[in-house]
Amino acid sequence: QVHLVESGGTLVQPGGSLRLSCAASGFTFSAYAMRWYRQAPGKERELVATITSAGGSMNYADSVKGRFTISRDNRNNMVYLQMNGLKPEDTAVYYCSVHRAVRYWGQGTQVTVSS
Repeated sequence: QVHLVESGGTLVQPGGSLRLSCAASGFTFSAYAMRWYRQAPGKERELVATITSAGGSMNYADSVKGRFTISRDNRNNMVYLQMNGLKPEDTAVYYCSVHRAVRYWGQGTQVTVSS
């Protein structure tokens, strides 16, 4: 059974940094690409970042390029999102996700960027 648990979200001031973590279990983690999505109030869920199964290639939404970094630890079944230069418009619930026949989601972690 696929299980994804995000953590690390909190209230942070504009310009600050956060590192989100996602613990994965129930599947062969190293065989699958992983993604981070986010959903702001009243908006659709959007793809933020993708990392390939071995971690050799990453892609980012234009809105976060140069500020966010996705990484993974295949030994410990973890995926991370390092977020720097946070802006109020980054406020959202952040989800990690894997597509394995169907797309699986974690419960999400709230990131609020506000002074």
